[in-house]
Amino acid sequence: MGIKQMGEQVLAKQAVKYVTKDPEKNFGNLMQVGRKLLSDKNGIHAGVIDAFEKMWADKDGPWHKYFVNFLTKLDPKEREKFVVNFLINGAVEGFSKELKLSEKYDCNIPWAILMDPTSACNLKCIGCWAAEYEKQDNLTLEEMEHIIDQGLELGCYVYLFSGGEPLVRKDDVMKLCAKYQDCIFLSFTNGTLIDDALVAKIKEVGNFFPVISIEGDEEHTDMRRGKGTYKRAVHAMDLLKAQNLAFGFSCCYHSQNVYEIGGDEFIDFMIEKGAWFGWYFTYMPIGKDAHTDLMVNADQRAWMYKRVHEIREKKPIFVLDFWNDGEYVNGCIAGGRRYFHINSAGEAEPCAFIHYSNSNIRDKSLLEILQSPLFMEYHKGQPFNNNQLRPCPLLDNPEKIQGMVQRSDAHSTQGIDKEDVKDLAGKCEDKAEKWAVKSDELWKERNERKAREAKAKEEAAVK
Repeated sequence: MGIKQMGEQVLAKQAVKYVTKDPEKNFGNLMQVGRKLLSDKNGIHAGVIDAFEKMWADKDGPWHKYFVNFLTKLDPKEREKFVVNFLINGAVEGFSKELKLSEKYDCNIPWAILMDPTSACNLKCIGCWAAEYEKQDNLTLEEMEHIIDQGLELGCYVYLFSGGEPLVRKDDVMKLCAKYQDCIFLSFTNGTLIDDALVAKIKEVGNFFPVISIEGDEEHTDMRRGKGTYKRAVHAMDLLKAQNLAFGFSCCYHSQNVYEIGGDEFIDFMIEKGAWFGWYFTYMPIGKDAHTDLMVNADQRAWMYKRVHEIREKKPIFVLDFWNDGEYVNGCIAGGRRYFHINSAGEAEPCAFIHYSNSNIRDKSLLEILQSPLFMEYHKGQPFNNNQLRPCPLLDNPEKIQGMVQRSDAHSTQGIDKEDVKDLAGKCEDKAEKWAVKSDELWKERNERKAREAKAKEEAAVK
């Protein structure tokens, strides 16, 4: 880490401590510090401060309340770690370095790395994309440290865990958090292994944020995850909230629960439980025996697209949709463009939902993986569609993933349920065709709205 980055960290820490003394009075000063830190960057963050100031200025809006809660209610150590590790290290310095290295090596350099400490899990959820992995696979602690060491050389400060159930390895996960105090760690978890002892450790390290999986109410959650899972997940939320620790919720929306988990009642309940953010994923038919009837139809996906925007405008919680938010990141983020996935056998996959690989971290460095045939197919092919509401090379453009896997001679990483990519793509073709029609309508509406907003802004500037 350079002297300049260390100086930015010190300045950010001091600014946050100053603002928390009187948020209403001092928030503007925090934004001034933000402008100073971003003043010599490449313009990527140009509109972020303007957006924050606009949201703060709306005293009756949900985001003003969200910022006040962040500055006054969140555990002080977690607040500092989020600002320094996520914003300064990850979003500012790390991202700038990644762009330079991407240009230097002519390949994707990730902003975040998702890895599976283990394939073991204490549940067996219907439709889980990891359900058919071999259950004895594990990354050693040393292997995970080696991944992070290499990632830091590439400017990557954000690490996520999935599985299996990552907290089966909670002792090792906490060791990583303690060792790499300049990084941010998130873990997708069913929440059932979160207890008082783990909560105390999370509070101690300050840089670990659980993302608890839940499918809506008790009926919908237990339907997929097993009886009693809902109550245990909610209990984990209560333990974290009691210590003012940040966590998020993760929802897989499918044909049977989409309106439940997108509704006001569920969102309000998550806010009441203490969730700071929510992450929506749509159901993917991974595995030969996947329940294709759980895939949402075009109307349901369109409803969720509009609903997520409504939640952002009305509720004091940040939510995002892994697929429908492609417009904000110029399409697909996988293949190392913003992230990639390393499974518990060490296989490097472009995405958690694309179980094909031709590289293993036990044989190649991260840079070699990012320059490997399958990852270079992603690098050359992104974005996969000019309509950024159709970002995915599988769900939205199934011919793309079929071509990339075949050209790169990648193999299936499904340990006990290997699936030919042609068969996988075939399961998505009908949904992709129908979504193409609906999403083109939405994309046209979106572009017309953006044009009106730009014109209004231009006219206001003239006046």
